[in-house]
Amino acid sequence: MHRHIRLFIISAFLLLLSAGVSAQDVSTQQQRREKLEREIAIIDKQLAANASQSRSLDNDLVLIRKKISNRKALVADSDRQVRQYSDSIYLTNLAINRINARIDTLTAHYSRLVLSAYKNRDTRVWYMYMFASENLGQAFRRFGYFRNLSTTMKNEATRIKEMKEELRLKKERLAVLKKEAESVKAERVKELDRLKQDEAKANSVIKKLQKDKRSYQKQIENKKKEINKINREIARIIAEAMKTDDQKAKDKKKTEVDMKLDAEFSKNKGKLPWPADGPVVGRFGKHYHPVYKNLQLPPNNGVDIALSKGSGVNSVFEGTVTQVFVMPGYNQCVLIQHGNYFTLYCKLKTVSVKAGDKVKVGQEIGKIDTINSQTQLHFEVWKGKTPQDPETWLK
Repeated sequence: MHRHIRLFIISAFLLLLSAGVSAQDVSTQQQRREKLEREIAIIDKQLAANASQSRSLDNDLVLIRKKISNRKALVADSDRQVRQYSDSIYLTNLAINRINARIDTLTAHYSRLVLSAYKNRDTRVWYMYMFASENLGQAFRRFGYFRNLSTTMKNEATRIKEMKEELRLKKERLAVLKKEAESVKAERVKELDRLKQDEAKANSVIKKLQKDKRSYQKQIENKKKEINKINREIARIIAEAMKTDDQKAKDKKKTEVDMKLDAEFSKNKGKLPWPADGPVVGRFGKHYHPVYKNLQLPPNNGVDIALSKGSGVNSVFEGTVTQVFVMPGYNQCVLIQHGNYFTLYCKLKTVSVKAGDKVKVGQEIGKIDTINSQTQLHFEVWKGKTPQDPETWLK
């Protein structure tokens, strides 16, 4: 008996917990899936543009591998959902079995009440039963029993009806859960098929790259020189801005606003909004070629974010536009100062701010450009003269 009670309490608790977690996680899971699918759509557009224009196999491989990463995340998400549905189905079945057992108990009790009422339908039998009591207390109890028998029967009938309604709702819920679980499983199968297709494309690109290693090595060396030159120029521009700032400090003209921005920017590490919505296809730091493992790629002082054509680019924090300049391969760039910190936005087609402008968090500063069939924002964060990994600053 005690074992059944414990099982009932545990199953009821797990059912409530499962319902709570499910309700809490559904929105987050849906948002994550939508984000992954949006990124895949952006990548597909860029791959299509590459196919119809000047093709860059290196860039294609990066994009395809990012797609594969997103596909795997979607499959993993589907696996989690399937497990959650399995748990919910199991717990709902437990609840259904518990309700069925309770209905059986109530029905048996109700049958005994009906039988008792039938046997005692003659009021003379009632009086004889009460007069046969051993004492007055027992007589009163027997009188109360007969008086409440009708009410008890009605209450029991109502409880049985309510339990049957609860059972009906649980069975409906079970049917919905099973249908949703099947839908998720079907989508997972489709996602695995797409993943295999993407992996086959990646292998195809790798084979093409392996055919002409010497040519690609030369291209990468030239690209490395170009990027190093760009990085030096950006470092020089920021150093010039720092000199101006240092001069202000010497002249005691550095405002309280500058110092406040510096402190506020630092406090918001890991909380800054993204400058645009898209997948990161180029990460901070030094990396090696995905095919030629011993070949180091040009260093990246920021991140590269793939975007849809014409996307707006926003400031990640309030500050002052220090400079707007053009750089070969990066087109228009905007440098914004936030106290002792700087953010840099490159590969813009149009710019809607100028040097000296004050900008707010989330304010659009320009539109993205498409350069060599790549629609990618290059974004950097600097602390003084030192480049930072932007992903550690963005939420």
